[in-house]
Amino acid sequence: MAYVIAEPCGGCKDRSCVTACPLDCIHEGWVAGEDGKVYEQLFIDPGECIHCGLCEPECPVEAIFPEDEVPPEWRHFVRLNAAFYGATSAADGSESPVSSHVPSR
Repeated sequence: MAYVIAEPCGGCKDRSCVTACPLDCIHEGWVAGEDGKVYEQLFIDPGECIHCGLCEPECPVEAIFPEDEVPPEWRHFVRLNAAFYGATSAADGSESPVSSHVPSR
């Protein structure tokens, strides 16, 4: 089960979590949500995350959660993280939005 980056990241994008990740599965970019909003932040690749938890304590705004512990008001970030990496559905079984942009590294 992957970790998910939620709403507080959008205003911060500190990148300490990127440095802590041993697999380079955290990237900055944007995704368009089902609500019409564009979410510009860091995202964790659910297909690559090994659930090691090294990123979570590095986040200064406490925006990183295990997928099954994302607070209810931010559950849609599970779908947004999956959509950012091109998944057609999130782990919770719901459809993911499809518009996203990963900047070239």
